[in-house]
Amino acid sequence: MPVPAAASIATAMLFSAILLLTLLSESLAHGDAPHWGTPRCYSAEELPHGQMPPHLLARNARWEQALPVALVSSLEAAIPKRPLKGPPARSQCPTLTPKQVLQADTHERSISPWRYRVDTDKDRYPQKLAVAECLCRGCINTRTGQETPALNSVALHQSLPVLRRQPCSRHGSSTPTPGAFTFRTEFIRVPVGCTCVLPRSAQ
Repeated sequence: MPVPAAASIATAMLFSAILLLTLLSESLAHGDAPHWGTPRCYSAEELPHGQMPPHLLARNARWEQALPVALVSSLEAAIPKRPLKGPPARSQCPTLTPKQVLQADTHERSISPWRYRVDTDKDRYPQKLAVAECLCRGCINTRTGQETPALNSVALHQSLPVLRRQPCSRHGSSTPTPGAFTFRTEFIRVPVGCTCVLPRSAQ
């Protein structure tokens, strides 16, 4: 006798709920508490600066698949090893030629071209992220290769969960314990590219 559709849906919902509770229980058992829970405090002896708790490092595989993380090694390999004085200067909007279009990478032959730079934050994990910076205010005309204000270049963002290192208090104290720190999950918006859009108002 076939099972009614309503019963099938209810069974599927019940199975999903049980699976969710199981995953949550395993997460709590490994110390990976939700962000609203009480975070664990660490001392410098327990966890030297730059290191992460083992149960949080399990997330590393997912981070490595994110574009802002995956690009860092190739960007650093291409950057000359010399100290930079201040933030990088804004590049001029390039003029595209047929030769450049054939040989350039996607971010260089886009009509809204962008470049990447490595953003470093010692209190964030991952500490280094590749961020995109639009090179043009307008977009490049495909006929002339020159910038046109008829369109606007805007950044495209990816929401990325990161871990933020911050001071904490141990043993129930209300004031931060010197040298003690914890990690909290924080979602940030990372620019990963640029695209062309119509202006919000007439130029």
